[in-house]
Amino acid sequence: MLSHCPPGRPRRLRHAATLTLVFGAVLAAGAAAGSFGHLVGERRTPPHSRIPAGTVADTDEIAAAIAAGKVGPQAAEALVSRSGDRWSSFYTAQEYEGFEQSLDGRYVGVGLWVRRTEDGRIRIDRVQSGSPAARAGVHAADRLTSIDGVAVTGIPVTEVVARLRGRGAAGTPVSLGLRRGARSWEASPRRALLPTESVRVRHLAGGATVVTVDAFTKGVAEQVRRALAGRPGHGGILLDLRGNSGGLVTEAVGVASALLDGGLVATYDVHGRQQALYADDAGDTGTPLVVLVDGGTMSAAELLAGALQDRGRAVVVGSRTFGKGSVQMPSRLSDGSVAELTVGHYRLPAGRRVDGRGIEPDLAVTGGADAESQALEVLDGLGAPTR
Repeated sequence: MLSHCPPGRPRRLRHAATLTLVFGAVLAAGAAAGSFGHLVGERRTPPHSRIPAGTVADTDEIAAAIAAGKVGPQAAEALVSRSGDRWSSFYTAQEYEGFEQSLDGRYVGVGLWVRRTEDGRIRIDRVQSGSPAARAGVHAADRLTSIDGVAVTGIPVTEVVARLRGRGAAGTPVSLGLRRGARSWEASPRRALLPTESVRVRHLAGGATVVTVDAFTKGVAEQVRRALAGRPGHGGILLDLRGNSGGLVTEAVGVASALLDGGLVATYDVHGRQQALYADDAGDTGTPLVVLVDGGTMSAAELLAGALQDRGRAVVVGSRTFGKGSVQMPSRLSDGSVAELTVGHYRLPAGRRVDGRGIEPDLAVTGGADAESQALEVLDGLGAPTR
């Protein structure tokens, strides 16, 4: 167990721009269950169903072969497909460009967050201000019934997302079948390149600040820092990571730095070599903090929640998280396509592994708005008035 801080000075990430705890590939599990909202425009789910059983290959060998230029795009795609690793993925150049845009805090879409309800229907969760969908008159709580004439009831949210995004080209139209009460109509917004709005902030009357982080895209850590610095009064902080599908590890560590005074955030191995991630000094360690999680909290979001829990900085409330603790790095091929392969796994400061296990909350609660209410009650109990 890696239960201690490695000796010596922290070894910072050499590939900070590319090391990710990949978030798009794991969305199918949560979305198919309808357990969390989904931002239209995120990367498509790789075709893991094509992986034959019992044909596990060594991803280190695959990565070395790709890096040495010994395999072409078609061979690389076949190797990834046969690797037996559910998180390794192959992207065309166009698909990976869309993925990189999402990590940069941009995506091509119409500005909708959607959720599948228990009866299989697709509901609009949120409409981005100023987006094509907003200009077309789409409202939150509207039902999405079809896309380009294809009914969407009963299909996974990931497929809805893929259809809404199309081939990722800004300016292309998409026909949306919509329903609001007894009214049914069609709208035809044109896709655009939009900011992801990964961070949302609410200041409650009692003084508490609710910071919701949907994904760790570029710039999220700085947005969270500004939100914390701009808190009115001395209320507590509720960090809502429900449905956060991960993203850039460096951004998750940046958020940890805003809430810790240095120290270990996680250890991870790359091709068997252990490395470590550390928080910067001088973060806010005095304000009461509650972290809200659920089954859609994944990857880098689990790293952050688990680190704050292990370091005794936060009370974690909600339900067990997804359980993805593997690290992927991309290898680009000659035609611009990318093979993204698992290179290691991470452990939390107390030595816990997340992969396949998830984070067990300190207080288990279930249910949307009720979960937030109970988390705020915990925050109130920590001495930070919320109402």
